[in-house]
Amino acid sequence: MAVLLPLLAQHHVPQGDRLVEGVGMGDLFALWRGRVDANSRRAVDVYTQELPDFRKIASSTRARAAILDFAVFLRKRTVSLVTENKPFTAEDLAFIEVVGRERARRGLSLASQRHVLQLHTSLTLKEVHEAANPRDLEDVMHTLAWLPPLGLAAQTAYTSGFLSGQEAVLPVVERVQQLADMLLADDPIAADMAASLAMEMPESWVVTVARIPAEHPERSEVLQDLLRRQWIPVRWTEPGEFVALTPGNSQDIIQDFWDFTELPCAVGAAQGRTGELAEALTAARQVSQAAPIRSAPSGVYYLTDLFAEVGAARVPPVDRWLGELASRLAAGPDLVATLDAFYRNNMARTQTAAVLNIHPRTLEYRLRRVHDLTGLDPVSVRGVRILSTTVHRVLAAREETA
Repeated sequence: MAVLLPLLAQHHVPQGDRLVEGVGMGDLFALWRGRVDANSRRAVDVYTQELPDFRKIASSTRARAAILDFAVFLRKRTVSLVTENKPFTAEDLAFIEVVGRERARRGLSLASQRHVLQLHTSLTLKEVHEAANPRDLEDVMHTLAWLPPLGLAAQTAYTSGFLSGQEAVLPVVERVQQLADMLLADDPIAADMAASLAMEMPESWVVTVARIPAEHPERSEVLQDLLRRQWIPVRWTEPGEFVALTPGNSQDIIQDFWDFTELPCAVGAAQGRTGELAEALTAARQVSQAAPIRSAPSGVYYLTDLFAEVGAARVPPVDRWLGELASRLAAGPDLVATLDAFYRNNMARTQTAAVLNIHPRTLEYRLRRVHDLTGLDPVSVRGVRILSTTVHRVLAAREETA
């Protein structure tokens, strides 16, 4: 923060803010201007009380003074510009950007940075309310109309500087994961983050979730290797869940993911547009939870592939019934693996027997055994629908493939 003190000293703040004739500016602006110092001190107190990151960067007297001076500057300029119907100057915005950059370099987290902006907005509205009286309706309406464009310009400059400052203190893998978080949360500043990473921002994405049965011990290294191959938003959202956002087909990134982890995984995906990806993540996660865990990538599943499995999981009586069928199939021998191979090979008996490395007569015996245990013919329409759903239910819950 030490760098902010000389910058504040050099930055020109107009003295004696004047009122524009004919606009009707009255007591509201005089009172608001007169409370700038007190309001600034209150703002700094709020920031340091609510945000541990802010307490850390304001730990010294000099650093806290710089934060207070910036709060005073911002409020004086806001009152002046609202009064005069003017936007922030290029000099103002350049200075605000410098402050954002310096705070990132001092260790302010992205979450704290966003929280500070929210607090500043709330406090500004509170300050207007406190300065207003019943005679100031016209001035209040004028202020409320003028604050949004001012606030947006200041926040944009501050955020741009902050993201630039993060480059010096945050590993690129962490910044890419932040971008993935922003996109999946439909955060509007995702575009700024993508620009700071020189990463494309298409209008639509495929959100892909790979579920693995155990936490990978080298998660950061996996992401680094993936980013060397494909420069796209990726992240671990849970110890056993990997998420990638691709402009198109995600099969390549899943193959790369498996190459680096060599762990069984279940993969689900959903399409979505930028700004609407939270819903796509939910859909992709539901599909991945219903998808069979495979020892090697065999394809990326969408809701259209597993709609029966996803639907069954949402209806407990149906899910329990499928569980009972799965218990019957467990009587074997190897009936789940047999049905899985049978359906994956479009019920071609010779091909299925070859994949399973068994005699065709053995396959026929196993299919009859399925019928005996469940009462369902594996090649009937009803049998295919119910048994394939049951098999996927079993494989989705297994830690290893059969």
